[in-house]
Amino acid sequence: MLDCKPTFTPTDCKLRLNADGETMHDVSYCQWLVGKLIYLTITCPNITYAVSLANQFMHSPTVNHLHIVKRILRYLNGSIGQGIIMRNNKSTTISGYTDADWAGNALDRKSTTNYCTFLGGQGNLVTWKSKKQQVIARSSAEADYRAMAAIACELIWLKGFLSDLRFPTPSSMSLMCNNQAAIHITANPVFHERTKHMEVDCHFIRAQV
Repeated sequence: MLDCKPTFTPTDCKLRLNADGETMHDVSYCQWLVGKLIYLTITCPNITYAVSLANQFMHSPTVNHLHIVKRILRYLNGSIGQGIIMRNNKSTTISGYTDADWAGNALDRKSTTNYCTFLGGQGNLVTWKSKKQQVIARSSAEADYRAMAAIACELIWLKGFLSDLRFPTPSSMSLMCNNQAAIHITANPVFHERTKHMEVDCHFIRAQV
């Protein structure tokens, strides 16, 4: 794939995955490629979402799924010089950003949790994640709310990890979400009565972050 034509995005924004298509003769080849890309997400957060999409069909990949994997390789070929820059800004401020792809999976209608955390005033990217949620969200607010609960646990773990390393951290952390309904649920205890079908407690997010 070194001589392939590079692309600017790891996946098509209008991609709708499905299990239909021509079955591959060598299934292990596609599984081997995705396994390599999973390890690559440790240092390349920009392909995390695309790799998570391809990984959902590794039990029985088709030729269409192989094309998705090859597009990721084409993207990597055109972005070899990109990387994560770490700066010593002498700050231990912790912040996180989260978003959810509501019902993005056309097969089971499950949403995808996406988040990343930053350390320092200027923002050093330290952790990131993109994973399909275990339950079906009934609304975009519920999908983003579950994503906020996931990143809240990540922020608390990161603060505890820095404390074990004897790095003082501020008492409060910032959590950014673009869903106003999910933000209102975490800020207003009255809405808790309407969200009992959710598995997590909104008071946990408000009290800990």
